[in-house]
Amino acid sequence: MKQFILEHREEDVRQLALQASRYPEIDMPYALTQIAGWQSLRDKVPSWAEHQEIIYPQHLSLEQCSSEQTALYKQQIVKETGKKTNAFTDLTGGFGIDCSFIGKLFKKATYVERQESLCQIASHNFQELGLNHISVCNDDANTYLQQASPCDWIFIDPARRNDHGGKTVAISDCEPDVGELEALLVAKATKVMVKLSPMLDLSLALQQLKHVEEVHIISVNNECKELLLLLSNDCLTDIERTPIHCVNIQKEMTQHLLFTRGEEHRLSDHYAHEIGKYLYEPNASLMKAGAFKCLAFHYQVEQLQANSHLYTSENLVRDFPGRIFEVEASSKFGKKDLKALLTGITKANLSVRNFPSSVSELRKRLHIAEGGDTYLFATTFHPQEKVLIRCKKQI
Repeated sequence: MKQFILEHREEDVRQLALQASRYPEIDMPYALTQIAGWQSLRDKVPSWAEHQEIIYPQHLSLEQCSSEQTALYKQQIVKETGKKTNAFTDLTGGFGIDCSFIGKLFKKATYVERQESLCQIASHNFQELGLNHISVCNDDANTYLQQASPCDWIFIDPARRNDHGGKTVAISDCEPDVGELEALLVAKATKVMVKLSPMLDLSLALQQLKHVEEVHIISVNNECKELLLLLSNDCLTDIERTPIHCVNIQKEMTQHLLFTRGEEHRLSDHYAHEIGKYLYEPNASLMKAGAFKCLAFHYQVEQLQANSHLYTSENLVRDFPGRIFEVEASSKFGKKDLKALLTGITKANLSVRNFPSSVSELRKRLHIAEGGDTYLFATTFHPQEKVLIRCKKQI
């Protein structure tokens, strides 16, 4: 079986399934699960995929597990707190990615999972990875927490799907409900790390949870992946003062901005009088957090308009946390203006921000195909002027 999986793991799983009759001695459903799992994990968690003995679960558990990049970031959060690292508990173990990376920092770790099949897989994989200090417990998070001994850190990643398989984004719709468990969580651990859906309303989360110490919004290559809340019993949530870390992990660098809602509310808007040489598009974590005036203040760029969330400057700000474009030209939406702006352009990467038309509608109007090296932004310039900006990507 192992040899078959290794020999065929680069192949198309669907095509391989059609050839099942050629391999009557092979447990094909199991083999296909392992091959598909390895193919999914080789980019997502490459350090695990290097181990040939790793066993993979069904697709849903792989889909929901953290990537190596985000797991390492969570590991770094624990390191930087400087708190005790004697005992750690992961209450919602799943495939075990977060437990393995965070658990490495502790003398003792406990993986808790209510699905017996996942417990069996985790027990095997932890041994394969040399993580013999992690004990596996097949139990419900609520039940386990009631009788658990106090520890230094607890990690919890509630399931974000309802009974019908649909995705959920509210804390109360997740299982287990962290809002109901919060008092017990902070009583049982010095620090609690909660992983929530990136679609969750951050303001609502800060209103619902009473012991939020800090927030981390994590994107990978400009795609928002995780919303992390750190809870502590000696902290009471202060929506205006809670530190919010906006992080965008990229291959070359990690972009990071720290701000508070209070800082954002105290700052004044600074709008551009004209579109400068450079245009800036904030990364996904910043958009999620709403750090719009803070961005302008910290990086000395100007907003195009309050709801456009694009910025401009005359001088290049190389460390801006997002995409940077060099402006070639801009115009209003009159026929002559557009004709002059788009002369010679048959395809472009088109985005709309704070604009009444969709991308597809605007493509038809402008007769522009998708692709190429030109970038077009249709947006609103202060106060309410509709503009089209032609750029080339700087970074």
